[in-house]
Amino acid sequence: MINNVISIILGGGAGTRLYPLTSTRSKPAVPIAGKYRLVDIPISNCLNSGIGRMYVLTQFNSASLNKHIKNTYHFSMFSSAFVDIIAAEQTPDNPAWFQGTADAVRQSLRHMVNQDFDYVLILSGDQLYQMDFQAMIDEHVAKQADISIATIPVVGREATEFGILKSNEDHLITSFIEKPKRDLLADWVSDTGAEMQAKGRIYLASMGIYIFNRKLLFDLLNDIYKDATDFGKEIIPHSIEKHKVLSYQYDGYWTDIGNIHSFFEANLALTADVPEFNLFDNQKAVYTRARMLPPAKISGTTLEKTIIAEGCIINASRIENSVVGIRTRIGSGTTVVSSYIMGSDFFETMEDMKNSTSRGIPKIGIGERCYIRNTIIDKNCRIGNDVRINGGIHLENADHSLYTVKEGIVVVKKGAILPDGFVI
Repeated sequence: MINNVISIILGGGAGTRLYPLTSTRSKPAVPIAGKYRLVDIPISNCLNSGIGRMYVLTQFNSASLNKHIKNTYHFSMFSSAFVDIIAAEQTPDNPAWFQGTADAVRQSLRHMVNQDFDYVLILSGDQLYQMDFQAMIDEHVAKQADISIATIPVVGREATEFGILKSNEDHLITSFIEKPKRDLLADWVSDTGAEMQAKGRIYLASMGIYIFNRKLLFDLLNDIYKDATDFGKEIIPHSIEKHKVLSYQYDGYWTDIGNIHSFFEANLALTADVPEFNLFDNQKAVYTRARMLPPAKISGTTLEKTIIAEGCIINASRIENSVVGIRTRIGSGTTVVSSYIMGSDFFETMEDMKNSTSRGIPKIGIGERCYIRNTIIDKNCRIGNDVRINGGIHLENADHSLYTVKEGIVVVKKGAILPDGFVI
């Protein structure tokens, strides 16, 4: 383990763009890839990079995240490794909640001050990527940087959504602009290398991944910019003028899961023959809670580019280009296309099923003869027989008590009950 680095993982705000998935949970606790949580990604990257001391900062709907981390990340009593949650708290000297990324770190520093470290790695809790932080730290140290920012080349249509920067031949950042307007992009083209330029990825975007020297971080947050609330909008632009800020260019797969569309696309992309995010990498494992579930049981189903997690009982007719999460039950004659089924937190017993049926309530899971397309089904939903959900751009954005439609994607809310014959 790297002994001179601690990591701070930002839990994010209310996560309104990921609603309704964040109506009862924080962004880092949102299930991904059928069996993981978003927070497992930065934690796994840290563990694979030899960083064992991590703090997760949370504020909204943090109960399920606390439970997941408590049940998942256990280390030997002879190890200094830990994953600790720091929830926003009101104190006599600061009665306010976290006001932004920088303010969240500022309010949490007092919990870390007694730790022995030279560098602080700051990460986001809502990104999907596999990165070796050791290499970034080595370059930060070798070039005697004050701050390092992980950057990724992006194309023009993406550049307006990120902080864009320019660097010199030594990769020191010389200028930075937050979410530039399209007519300004011509002035922000960078030499990103021949391979990236051939793909049109000619703008360097901040990934929201930072390394700070310990003393500088404390000075910036507590003295120099003690009223600043955000790293990207305030701390970083001001620091470029006065400190040695290094760009560490990352050319691998990375996506910011900030809204329903990006979340949906990132999950379905995992079903590709050779996905850009590789869950099958021996050196870059993604860790999560070990649930001790039985293997999936599948009968009479045609599967095409589909990921199926443990504990599932599948009798569907066809599942295509979809992710099926833990403990999912799908009845016979059902077709699922381009959808993410999150699964369930528990198995129903045969007695539970009989009781539900006698009261006219569908069993947990998806019933018989259903058609599900362009849909996210959150956990513990009960979908009856002959239900038809046909997501697509023909549907207008809407929010109902049982489901939400965003950009043509239907999101069935956690625990929703859709009766027999229900149509969206």
